[in-house]
Amino acid sequence: MTEVLKELEPKEVFHYFEEICNIPHGSGNIEKISDYLVNFARERNLFYMQDELKNVIIIKEASSGYEEAEPVIIQGHMDMVAVKTPGSTIDMKKEPLRLAVEGDYVYAKDTSLGGDDGIAVAYALALLDSETIEHPRLEVVITVDEETGMEGARGIDLSMLKGHRLLNLDSEEEGIFLTSCAGGARVNCELPLAWEEAEGTLYEISIGGLLGGHSGAEIHKERGNSNSLLGRLLYEVEDAAECRVIQIKGGLADNAIPRETKGTVLVLKDEEAFEDKIRSFEEQVKKELESKDPGFCVCMEKKERAKIKAFSKESSHKTAVLLFTLPNGVQAMSMDVGGLVETSLNMGIVETKKEALCVEFSVRSSLESAKETLLQKVEAITELAGGTYKVSGSYPGWAYRKNSPLRDIMIRVYREMYGKEPEIQAIHAGLECGLFAEKIADLDCVSFGPDMKDIHTTEEKLSISSVKRVWEYCIEVLKQK
Repeated sequence: MTEVLKELEPKEVFHYFEEICNIPHGSGNIEKISDYLVNFARERNLFYMQDELKNVIIIKEASSGYEEAEPVIIQGHMDMVAVKTPGSTIDMKKEPLRLAVEGDYVYAKDTSLGGDDGIAVAYALALLDSETIEHPRLEVVITVDEETGMEGARGIDLSMLKGHRLLNLDSEEEGIFLTSCAGGARVNCELPLAWEEAEGTLYEISIGGLLGGHSGAEIHKERGNSNSLLGRLLYEVEDAAECRVIQIKGGLADNAIPRETKGTVLVLKDEEAFEDKIRSFEEQVKKELESKDPGFCVCMEKKERAKIKAFSKESSHKTAVLLFTLPNGVQAMSMDVGGLVETSLNMGIVETKKEALCVEFSVRSSLESAKETLLQKVEAITELAGGTYKVSGSYPGWAYRKNSPLRDIMIRVYREMYGKEPEIQAIHAGLECGLFAEKIADLDCVSFGPDMKDIHTTEEKLSISSVKRVWEYCIEVLKQK
């Protein structure tokens, strides 16, 4: 297999990153990458543990002179958000990523890259493989399915670990140290559907051209959510024409802002009014999003007349009402930290199944009570429409630690290496640190990483020069006793 990254520095890090990219590892498809990590440990006679969930822990004892130093936990997750462009033929469950280099960036052709969090795994393997880097006892913890609810971090047994200092390598902005994050949950709503035969003209409607992005890191940018926008469109066209919904499909992950949603609608009468409403809707929303999401567009394709099974009149109406009224986006900003989102939700997936319309959300808040209130609001709206509701993957926030020896060391090393102060931040996106803090008493944790752009999208890019700087910085931090 071609080695696209073999000339990039640091060679040891990019070697392992490329090996990871050659193994399909989208969330829920992690068995091969987990076994790869186990084989890595076996080949180097390192202690390892692989649990039933496929989480992997690998231990490397301290190098000479560091036997008495405080152990350090190195942590990341092995799964990625696997998304591809609409025209891509790649099977992300079976085929490797098609890596490419452009200037200072690595990307994957027509798919997401999985720098979140493949680079953490690559750093960890390069550290474990080195015979020259000075370090204390390293306890590498690589979890599964972080992107779909942190199930790995929730279920892992960490009792074998000796360390109380944790380097979480799951951040995307170099020079920014994260020290707290919001809690969150996944919500699944289902609206039962009744079907009936109806006759009319078929229309394919597609909302697209949107930027998308990570629902934790970029929700404050107020980009268009294609699922929510289609709900608004369906609600508005009911006043213009008699129509029935046949199919809706949009979004790829609950924690990714959806970029494209497609719907099939059967128009029973008033086709001209229906088409006029679609065009006026597009014009109106374009003005609303011109500074936030300038690529927004609505594509409408008129198809043949047909007599076909469609949602009943009541189910079509309830679908439009539910998608239109369910909240989406930023709900509250923090009054304590300027510019920080306190509470939000993202309508990540909408899909028509045989018996129900399924809607999946990612809900986040740095206040547990605000998170619960928002969950109750989604539940109430869903129940009013006649639907059902289920919460899964709930995880706690990660509270700021006022006294942090690890943070102090990292700030000092950063200052000495770069002659400036790092930024200390809280974030709205979820990290596994809160779950780890529940399992390890007095856990001292900092999250950091190299520069990445547009994670969870097909435009995802990883900075080569930043990977090198963060690698060098990480080595210096581990040298500290």
